[in-house]
Amino acid sequence: MELPETQNYRFFNHAACEFYPCHDMPAEELNCLFCFCPLYALGPDCGGNPRYVGEKGDIKDCSACTVPHRRENYDWIMQQFSRIQEVAKRSS
Repeated sequence: MELPETQNYRFFNHAACEFYPCHDMPAEELNCLFCFCPLYALGPDCGGNPRYVGEKGDIKDCSACTVPHRRENYDWIMQQFSRIQEVAKRSS
């Protein structure tokens, strides 16, 4: 018997985390799967809404961004991994 395809892998909510909820959005909608955002390395072209802070404006602050934490953004984030791979290649 074939099991029905599930998509539970696309969403994970870690309500037991000591930092939960960490973003200004409904806690039950907070997707913790990309807690450490894979888009961070893309800098200002990450697709989110980061701020740059610090004396030199060189510290990326993503605390107001909810892009990686929204259930509906899973497919889009997965499509960005080729861009992330290019950044990694340039860094090595």
